Amino acid sequence: MPAVNLAAIRRRLLSWYETHKRDLPWRRTSDPYAIWISETMLQQTQVSTVIPYYNRFMKAFPNIEALDRAPLSQVLALWSGLGYYRRAENLKKTARILAARHGARLPDDAKNLSALPGIGDYSAGAILSIAFGKPHPAVDGNTRRVLARLFLLSGERKLRDAALRLVSKSSPGKFNQGLMELGSVVCTPKNPRCAECPVASSCSTYGYGPRPSTRPARKAAQTRAVTWPLAIARCHGKLLLRRRTAEGILAGLWEFPGGENASPHPFQSLFEGHLAGIENSGARAIGEISHAITNRRIRAPVFLVELAPAAQARFDRPSWRWVTPAALRHYPTSSMTRKAFRLLAEYEKSHP
Repeated sequence: MPAVNLAAIRRRLLSWYETHKRDLPWRRTSDPYAIWISETMLQQTQVSTVIPYYNRFMKAFPNIEALDRAPLSQVLALWSGLGYYRRAENLKKTARILAARHGARLPDDAKNLSALPGIGDYSAGAILSIAFGKPHPAVDGNTRRVLARLFLLSGERKLRDAALRLVSKSSPGKFNQGLMELGSVVCTPKNPRCAECPVASSCSTYGYGPRPSTRPARKAAQTRAVTWPLAIARCHGKLLLRRRTAEGILAGLWEFPGGENASPHPFQSLFEGHLAGIENSGARAIGEISHAITNRRIRAPVFLVELAPAAQARFDRPSWRWVTPAALRHYPTSSMTRKAFRLLAEYEKSHP
């Protein structure tokens, strides 16, 4: 790590953060619970996407006790559309542990925090510094990029050591948020706005062409094109949902019947599989949606199927359920199901 004036960097960054920080709901509190929820939601998810989910979640579950008492289905329903559902499951598991062993409070030490489901080094650092005022680094992707460029470093160990040396002792929470904010809005992966950077005068790469990456280049994951037909089955105004198994992608979520299928006739494949032997009084293609899950690039043709009344009795198993359109939002559904439902609403507006 180059010999630089760390105190000057801290001072400039904190001053810049106080002036330029975005007004985000989780920055208006130092409640450890609220910080934990926000940091969990922000993992691999953009700030603009998180804000409405955070506000709804905190209104429904304002503290650890409320989250512990809530059914997992209710937690997942409020998480629907945010993706990476294991995060929501870990929140529920951790709330149970906190209620049972920690007096419904988050621990204020790294060892006990990091032992909780879903809380790694970064989340622990964010909670400890922001909520408890402890000088613990919080190294996320934005922070790595800033440190790699600022000190011309590479490698996780060197970057973490730099973060540990640099973190402010007096205002660690604001400092860590300042580093993340700087990486998010100024020191961006492409076309960084160096002229606006408060620590440009101390930056090892300022004015020197291509800037270092924070990690070795990875081989791009292979994606594959997938056809995934969906059936919006309707009977007496209610829609048919199916619950996925507890394992595999989209585990435990409710969705419209369908799935990955290599058949050249996607509509026929639905009735040969999920809706086999069901009498229907009309079916039509209403459009197509695009989606991506892990390594799948999905094309999902959507069909509206009007089922005869007798069909309802065929789906009385726990993994199937008839729901009204208004009740759909209370179920933990996949993003693809939500897209298909919006497509249905648009279709019926244009085809009254």
